[in-house]
Amino acid sequence: MKYPFSRISRLALRSLPLTLLAAAGLAQAQEAAPQINEAAFRSCLANLQGTPAFRQVSAATFARYTDGLQPDPSVLPLLNRQPEFSMPVWDYLAVLVDQERVADGRAAYRKWLPTLRQIQQRYGVEPAMVMGVWGVESNFGQNLGGRPLLNSLATLSCEGRRQAYFRTEFANTLRILQSGDVPADKLTGSWAGAFGQTQFMPSTFLSTAVDFDGDGRRDIVDSVPDALASTANFLRKAGYRSNEPWGYEVRLPDGYTPAVSGRRNKRGLDYWASQGLRLADGGGALPRTMASAGLLLPAGRNGPAFLVGKNFDTLYSYNASENYALAIAQLSTLVDGQRNRVGFIQAWPTDDPGLSRAENRELQTLLLARGHAIGTADGMIGAKTREAIRAEQSRLGMNGNGRAGQRLLQALRQQR
Repeated sequence: MKYPFSRISRLALRSLPLTLLAAAGLAQAQEAAPQINEAAFRSCLANLQGTPAFRQVSAATFARYTDGLQPDPSVLPLLNRQPEFSMPVWDYLAVLVDQERVADGRAAYRKWLPTLRQIQQRYGVEPAMVMGVWGVESNFGQNLGGRPLLNSLATLSCEGRRQAYFRTEFANTLRILQSGDVPADKLTGSWAGAFGQTQFMPSTFLSTAVDFDGDGRRDIVDSVPDALASTANFLRKAGYRSNEPWGYEVRLPDGYTPAVSGRRNKRGLDYWASQGLRLADGGGALPRTMASAGLLLPAGRNGPAFLVGKNFDTLYSYNASENYALAIAQLSTLVDGQRNRVGFIQAWPTDDPGLSRAENRELQTLLLARGHAIGTADGMIGAKTREAIRAEQSRLGMNGNGRAGQRLLQALRQQR
């Protein structure tokens, strides 16, 4: 989800795109939604009209879309809720970059390549990078989110924390409707207000969305060309450099302890070469394809290592998470066929790697076969599935943390 610099991603569900929320089962709050006094809600809405954020919203637009608008109390627990467990980077990437998503991405890439080439000519962003964002944010348009933005943002404008922020986004949503770019019934998305094929916040839409298909509307919901071009425009504005890679996986020398590391601590490629870093794939010399790069160690010294440049930073600016940016980077590399291996050369430092969506479904099928009432095997690891996992972990003498991992899957396979 693209958030402005006051970042809603600093809220409870930090940096989790819709596709990951669904697969991890974090899309629904576990606590009960509070009661909202409807009279107080209506009074709050009426008072919003005269505030500075709504100056560019006409009285007719405000009345049309707020008269009879009902609050959605279910967004308030999501505003305050922390994820039930900390997701390791290997779990995060196992869900977001799996064989299914790569296959879907390659099919979409072939279908939209002529349009992507036109977008590249205008905005200077390579097709694969745009595809990476599209795949991570909405699984190539398959998961746009179903919450009506008006209800969510109106509620968050009058209840809970960060009301000033959400009032601005609510006003911007009304401006989108006023412009006629996207109809109200199409303005659905995440609980926090992100919407469309690549999950723009309303403020980002107003500043960045473009009409690429030439129909007179900036429609990032139903027009794939508009959505992909808008994404490229965002990356261009964030400083994307044409014909420069996001980075690459590297091999550290044995026993090497870096004096500097981190995305922001960039050095020239000659410096990293002098430190003995080589390409992870084949051990070749570092290509001088970036002016400078930072050493990214998402799981520490013993996990995969990457040299990342300016274009990685533009991905980070889309949603402030290095794991998120790495997921887009990896998916973009796979979608255009530069690599076929899902995963990295260096293994993650764990004896219990994460599961893909297909493996999550298999795990749930095995749990169902053992009598656990978890619903359907949909690949979404929600509260009921985690409860069943804990029960099986306890039975098997494993750590009962409720996490879906390879060790449990293998154990249940053997007992099938």
